[in-house]
Amino acid sequence: MEYKVIVSYQDGKTIQKEVKDKQAESLFGLKIGEEFNGETIGLSGHVLKITGGSDKDGFPMRKDLDGSRRVKLLLSKSVGFNPVEHGERRKKRVRGNTINEDIAQINTKVIKPEKYENPEEKKSEEAPEEAKS
Repeated sequence: MEYKVIVSYQDGKTIQKEVKDKQAESLFGLKIGEEFNGETIGLSGHVLKITGGSDKDGFPMRKDLDGSRRVKLLLSKSVGFNPVEHGERRKKRVRGNTINEDIAQINTKVIKPEKYENPEEKKSEEAPEEAKS
């Protein structure tokens, strides 16, 4: 079992983490809208909220569809369909709101961040300090 977890910070920055095996098992069964501790994916001090995702075939997850099944729904403008004409509706296949083994990507946002530190920025900040010495 393997997931790609996309973490979006409030300042617009995003990072992508690959989660495998035991870390992935801890996300199994969570639903869209639920919060979890960032330590499960290697981001200590963060609290993350699941905002969506997609399955292995690219079908989007919908918050209002319980379970992990994949169904065809008649959709107007919403998750999974953007109409071209006003009032247009179309049947589209979507995935339920529960994370299972068929999910490939999980989108999250940071609710309670620890101070965001990009490792590349950290190295560039240390270099000028060493040059001054």
